[in-house]
Amino acid sequence: MAWVPESCTLPKEGQSLRVAEFDALFAEALVRVERPTPVRARLVLGTAAEPAARELAARETSCCSFFTFAFEHDETGRLLMDVAVPEMHVPVLDALVDRAAGART
Repeated sequence: MAWVPESCTLPKEGQSLRVAEFDALFAEALVRVERPTPVRARLVLGTAAEPAARELAARETSCCSFFTFAFEHDETGRLLMDVAVPEMHVPVLDALVDRAAGART
């Protein structure tokens, strides 16, 4: 699990379940991934995924506090889930983006 950093406080047995939750979100709802800056990714999701995406983001920040999640809607109603990290955690964001893109294909 390349994108789970050492600093994650989620117990090891829970990490694979969390990755599976992100994989399911990506597979079911991801429309596209954008990368406006190296420290920020935007996941464009179907509107119906909003409750699950918000709940998953809240749980993720509780164990990996370096993540910052922000949500808004685009003009079509799709959910924009911005994920930002400090510079030192860009490799974690890179791995998350790669995983999202892989789940979508």
